[in-house]
Amino acid sequence: MAKAFFRLQKFLRRTQFLLFFLTAAYLMAGSLLLLQRTRLVIQQSSRGTSANQALPVPEGMAGVGIADARTLQNPRPSPRLLVGMDAMQEPALDQRHGPRWLASRNSELRQLRRRWFHRFISDQEPMQTVGFKVMKHTAEHQGTYVGCFSDDSRERTLKGAVFYDLRKMTVSHCQEACAERAYTYAGLAYGAECYCGNALPATASKPEECNSECKGEKGSICGGVNRLSVYRVEELRAGARRRRNVIYRGCFRAPENLTDTFPASLIQPNLTVEMCSEFCSKKEFPLAVIRGRECYCGFPTGRFSLHDGADGQLCSGTHNASSAAQGKYCLVYQTPVQDTRCTDRKFLTTKSKVFVALSSFPGAGNTWARHLIEHATGYYTGSYYFDGALYNKGFKGEKDHWRSRRTICVKTHESGKTEIEMFDSAILLIRNPFKSLMAEFNRKYAGHLGYATDRNWKSKEWPDFVNSYASWWASHVLDWLRYGKHLLVIHYEDLKQNLIPKLREMVEFLNMTVTEDRLLCVENNRDGNFKRSGAKQKDFEPFTQEMKDLINRYILTVDEALRGRNFTGLPREYVPR
Repeated sequence: MAKAFFRLQKFLRRTQFLLFFLTAAYLMAGSLLLLQRTRLVIQQSSRGTSANQALPVPEGMAGVGIADARTLQNPRPSPRLLVGMDAMQEPALDQRHGPRWLASRNSELRQLRRRWFHRFISDQEPMQTVGFKVMKHTAEHQGTYVGCFSDDSRERTLKGAVFYDLRKMTVSHCQEACAERAYTYAGLAYGAECYCGNALPATASKPEECNSECKGEKGSICGGVNRLSVYRVEELRAGARRRRNVIYRGCFRAPENLTDTFPASLIQPNLTVEMCSEFCSKKEFPLAVIRGRECYCGFPTGRFSLHDGADGQLCSGTHNASSAAQGKYCLVYQTPVQDTRCTDRKFLTTKSKVFVALSSFPGAGNTWARHLIEHATGYYTGSYYFDGALYNKGFKGEKDHWRSRRTICVKTHESGKTEIEMFDSAILLIRNPFKSLMAEFNRKYAGHLGYATDRNWKSKEWPDFVNSYASWWASHVLDWLRYGKHLLVIHYEDLKQNLIPKLREMVEFLNMTVTEDRLLCVENNRDGNFKRSGAKQKDFEPFTQEMKDLINRYILTVDEALRGRNFTGLPREYVPR
């Protein structure tokens, strides 16, 4: 009995030692992992901080080792300003709103917003993933499945319109998008890409080669690698017709030889806009041109650029020959078909020797400028951040590392000496601060395409936002003027009003050459996928007089700084007089 008890006691001692050893090893491994993650967080939050700047600490967080990112989602700047920055070589201004005060104050705001941005993106990912788990495994596909076809990106048949959604693509979504744009066929590839057209691909493939599950619809097939799942959506077009958007472009002087200018034509008694638009949509042309009984289809070109509109009275009345001033003028309509001459994009085949930034204050039109640059040059733009919404809509450079040099330029909202001197040159995009602040406030509360509610505008968040971000608008420009090595200053308002000349200037700055037809194609697709639908009118003025006075002082500061560097000053439309 004693011998058995001794053996049991010996076994328990060994087990205790083993458990103690395993527990110690587990705790040590966990501690190392925690230290490693802590180091990464600190490196990320301090990346880009200038050597002569200190990392800001928001009020109420003194003595805390690592700040909880949730406290940074609505950052409020500390009244303690950073010191140690050299004075800007600018004309003497009000010290409270001068360059030195702006630079020191906004270095803190940049750090806070960067942390909030990364936290926001990380929070969005799991939320979106959970959403897909509850989606239906099957969907009612109203179109007729035709088959699996080979897809050659160099000679693509379904190229009338292209859509990407790397998280929510479904068969029904693709079918409806193509039907609304008057196409006959919808093809899906890679589980996330949608292509529209009016002719079937030439080469059929085995059904099992279309094996990619739709990203937004479990149990459904959305093509495969270089394979298209093709559906006929002609039966959906009748229901979609009422939702199609045929846009009147204006009255223009007809070219001397219409048959040479336009590739397709139709002569039809009692011709209507709908008949001509349908005909041109089937031919996959973005323009429908009407002169009397004649319908012509084509693209904007150097011979017919749509830049010099005529008096609408010259095309008034019905669409007969006499009403169009004996055939000298014609009516032009934009069909639902996308102009595909400039939609092909790719990464640079060799690393760029010049590292170019596309810099702007948030809300200044950076995404729109990227859309224009990508379609004009045919190359993707990169980003200092990662925005899943932009990536899902076709900005594939979002996931490419921002220092890969495989993109034509890199989006950034950063400022400060270190961040700016990383780039060899930069396009500095500047927008009216009143418009920029409202656009960024809308994006913050409702995404890229939505609008903040009246409740948001009337809450205390709006005045806090203006007080914090208005100074950042000014310091962003001042920092780039001071530290930028080679700058091209583009004003958003000028780009919007004179698109082709300003876009050509940007393309030349990027050391690229493009054809006139490609620039006209970009102009025809100028809005892209991230234009808010109209200006949502508010029944109140969001800016108080105090806010206006504050912003006006920043405007004068920036205007004087631009002129001091021999750049064109801010547009007269919003400079205080």
